[in-house]
Amino acid sequence: MANNKTLCFKCNKEKITYSCEGCSKHFCLMDLTEHRQTLNNELQLITNEYNEFKQRINEQRQNPHNHSLMNQINQWEIKSIEKIQQKAQEYREILNKSSQTCTNDIEKKFNNLREEIKQYQQENEFNEINLNYLRTQLIEIGKELKNPSNVSIQPNPQPLINDISIILSKTSKFNKWKQNAITVAGGNGRGQELNQLYGPRGIFVDKNKNLFIADYWNHHIVEWKRNVKEGQIIAGGNGEGNRMDQLSYPTDVIVDQQNHSIIIADCGNRRVIRYLNENQQTLIDDIDCFGLAMDKHGFLYASDYKKHEVRRWKMGEYNNEGIIVAGGNGKGNQLNQFDLPSFIFVDEDQSVYVTDRDNHRVMKWRKDAREGKIVAGGNGKGWNLNQLSHPLGVIVDDLDQIYVADCNNNRIMRWCEGKEEGEIVVGEKGEGNKPNQLNGPVGLSFDDEGNLYVADYINHRIQKFEIIL
Repeated sequence: MANNKTLCFKCNKEKITYSCEGCSKHFCLMDLTEHRQTLNNELQLITNEYNEFKQRINEQRQNPHNHSLMNQINQWEIKSIEKIQQKAQEYREILNKSSQTCTNDIEKKFNNLREEIKQYQQENEFNEINLNYLRTQLIEIGKELKNPSNVSIQPNPQPLINDISIILSKTSKFNKWKQNAITVAGGNGRGQELNQLYGPRGIFVDKNKNLFIADYWNHHIVEWKRNVKEGQIIAGGNGEGNRMDQLSYPTDVIVDQQNHSIIIADCGNRRVIRYLNENQQTLIDDIDCFGLAMDKHGFLYASDYKKHEVRRWKMGEYNNEGIIVAGGNGKGNQLNQFDLPSFIFVDEDQSVYVTDRDNHRVMKWRKDAREGKIVAGGNGKGWNLNQLSHPLGVIVDDLDQIYVADCNNNRIMRWCEGKEEGEIVVGEKGEGNKPNQLNGPVGLSFDDEGNLYVADYINHRIQKFEIIL
């Protein structure tokens, strides 16, 4: 508001004017009132359009048969049936005409045979040979009547109708998220209190949006339920150690939601352990495990950052060495090698995505493949859009879009397989502790609504970036 007289944008007169924050123009009091009324009218129009759109959505939900493509399918059905009916009638007419001709021929042969029979009867001169001949002729005529030799049906290799297909397009939606995150765990400085974290790494969000965190420097796993101000220690919490009730530098955690067990990469103790109903069990030992994943069939996957490989175990069969599904050819930068594999993700087809940290790339290994494919980075360490710098967390959505925690670049990247470069999803503002900044992002996870969770390692917090619908 200004008390000095300035030029009104509407009436073009020197008056006491008031600034509109939306358009940054100045209006006198009378014209400002009219301007506000115009804005109210536009809002009402938008509201009306929204209500119409909402009504259309409800109608489509209640009447899915009114889908715009449904008419095309119905028309295809009608035209195909008409074409089949026309062809069938054409074939009937051909068959009727052919059958009539065949019947006439048979009737002619039958009449000739009748005349021969009459002649034998009148002359009364016949023997067994003549009778066998008559009988054979009668049988042959009967066969011809039953199965006319000049009529048959054969399949046509050329299709009568043009088939159609329903193609469910897998076009990327390119979701976006609010750039200012909400802190849903930690954010109160580093420490051991229940409202604090100390270097969170791997995270997991279950179907109830409960958050499980591998609290690296505190040597425990904490669960933060929705909308709470502090977490609850559910594994470890008894100081660093190798007892079953202790952990040492846990790097990742996943939840087996079938039996509600917690599976932990207990990195410092070189083991993978499971907590089930307060009972602890070592699943895999003698492994320098960094990341964990479980596929829809219940197979457990673990990366070994010292052996530069990823192995898979069948549920309940953890007493063996598992099967190598990625890497296993020593340290290196070839397509069949890793240089410190860290976090992993397994998709519906059992393809394994691995962040190859010190090669600054993400690799995809299809099931039973002998080498991987670079799907993100792979152009050396850097901050350009075709590069990564010590990537860690990785997740893949249902459209096969790959999300990477680009740790040293303090950003989350999205890559589409086959593209030469990615795009920044969140973290464009560089290193920092503001809501729109990250500092050493590590773990990643989505909830069932598509909200993005990031373990902000150096800021000792978990950030939730809400999806923009």
